[in-house]
Amino acid sequence: MKFTLKPTDITEIESDAVVFFSFDASLPNLLKDPFPYAKILKRAIEKESFKAEFGKKLIISTPAESSAYKLILIGLGKEEEFNIYKLQEAVGHAIRECRQIKARKITISIMDIWMKKFGAETAAQTVVEAVELSSYQFQKYQSISSSEAVKIEEVILSVSAARLSSVEEGIRIGQIFAQATIFARDLVNDPPQLTTPAYLAKIAEEIAKSSKDEIKVKIFDQEEIAKLGMNAFLGVAQGSNELPKFIKLSYKPRNPKKKIILAGKGITFDTGGLSLKDAKNMETMKLDMAGAAAVLGVFQVLSKLKINYEVVGLIAACENMPSGKALKPGDILRALNGKTIEVLNTDAEGRLTLADVLSYGVEKEKADVIIDLATLTGACVVALGEEIAGLWGNDEKLLNEIEDCAKLTGEKLWRMPLESGYKDLIKSHIADVKNIGGKWGGAITASLFLHEFVGKTPWIHLDIAGPSFTEKNTPHCPTGGTGYGTRLLLRFLTTS
Repeated sequence: MKFTLKPTDITEIESDAVVFFSFDASLPNLLKDPFPYAKILKRAIEKESFKAEFGKKLIISTPAESSAYKLILIGLGKEEEFNIYKLQEAVGHAIRECRQIKARKITISIMDIWMKKFGAETAAQTVVEAVELSSYQFQKYQSISSSEAVKIEEVILSVSAARLSSVEEGIRIGQIFAQATIFARDLVNDPPQLTTPAYLAKIAEEIAKSSKDEIKVKIFDQEEIAKLGMNAFLGVAQGSNELPKFIKLSYKPRNPKKKIILAGKGITFDTGGLSLKDAKNMETMKLDMAGAAAVLGVFQVLSKLKINYEVVGLIAACENMPSGKALKPGDILRALNGKTIEVLNTDAEGRLTLADVLSYGVEKEKADVIIDLATLTGACVVALGEEIAGLWGNDEKLLNEIEDCAKLTGEKLWRMPLESGYKDLIKSHIADVKNIGGKWGGAITASLFLHEFVGKTPWIHLDIAGPSFTEKNTPHCPTGGTGYGTRLLLRFLTTS
């Protein structure tokens, strides 16, 4: 998709659709000269009694001599309630309307108030990300005729001339962030017969190769994983015919400020193992590598950004399958850091693989910061719903930074308690810990389990089980993988 900046009169721009936005209180300003299209808008607004409530839309046909085929007005609601997430959603509504009229070339008017509220660069970046992500379609395995496959080809952004340089940078960064997110979405949406551990390893190698040596990759095979002592990871993998892969990606600039580990859960398909899921709950379990997909998405664009950190991506990729050699409830595993784990439920497998990944980050990489993303628990979805990730951590400053970054990317999360009083729930009578904590507080006890393997290293855990996959079309994303967390990680790396 091509993005073009034009500080010219919007009525002179040739396009299939011109998109305007308005807050409820500022709607009268659109009806006054010298605002472009004021007379056309006034007639339509009065005729249809349009109010600029959030998400409301008004589609207007223009006279034959007009440079635009359609005008699209999107309501923004109350200005004081407006945030980045609502900006993304409003642009998403606009893109949906543009696609319905099969627009190939559209013009979007970026409001000065957005640039004052969020900064010109952030506002432009948000609009570009929203356009790209709202336009996303995964049609790789569908037979689509050329008439059905009409796509937006060019987006003209109308801004004041004084904002051009800041907006240009926002467009560049927005395209990079969107590219990374789409990369992650595609990985999650591909079928599990393709996205095996070996395939994720191949993707990592291709990322390193395309970076022209700025990114290094090391793939550990089963024998090397065993030598490292990653027996919790191997315990999960042993039920599958697909061999496990431990993937390590590394990016190191000159004089990095610190080393940051990004750990993504990489269960390429999760049946639950011998603690078998029912058929319905297994249908979408190709999504269980969404954390790994986000990490790979980050590394896919990392060399295009100015990052002052050494960044290491770690993915323990395997399937969780039932078989005669599969992990059994009651088995005991020893993780890389030496702690023993009593396995009581083989469907609580992600935390077993992450136990070894986190231990590796602490003991082998000597990380300054660790951030893990995992589709870890259904309990988190019960607590926070399908749109909000759970946030845990052991460092207040780091938690605040992640929350601030999420506000800028529009990715919803909520801080949850790392309740030390619940530690007794994961105590085992025959091992150091057990992998489930009982009926209640499942997302918290899962986080406490992971905390056992990070020591004193500053650490963030994001349970993305809810927002990593949508089972309905939204303004931001069609049904399928969302790429949640990719932009959050990139924002953290570029601003913290």
